[in-house]
Amino acid sequence: MERTDEMNINSKAPEFEGRLRHICEVCGRTEILTPQEAFDEGWDYPPRMGSFGIVSPRTCPDCSMMDTAWAALTLEGKTPNELTERQKQTILRIVSEPESILVREEE
Repeated sequence: MERTDEMNINSKAPEFEGRLRHICEVCGRTEILTPQEAFDEGWDYPPRMGSFGIVSPRTCPDCSMMDTAWAALTLEGKTPNELTERQKQTILRIVSEPESILVREEE
């Protein structure tokens, strides 16, 4: 039986309508952008880079992913208790995405 539900690896990320608050977890830079604008400018942010709710780098074009909560956990082998308070807050924001970064109409 042929599988017809396989993912096309050449397809684009799921479309997301609207703007999101992009927060660099390294330097704190914040910008309100569409996912396409963020991708074009070099942000590492879902849905074009990674997935909502999954811990991975959330960085601006100027910062390294080596300074992220993801790097601390996966590359440095730190436990959640060893993370800084800022890294813990970043993880809480990430697991609550996209709701935690949605931009309301009045913003």
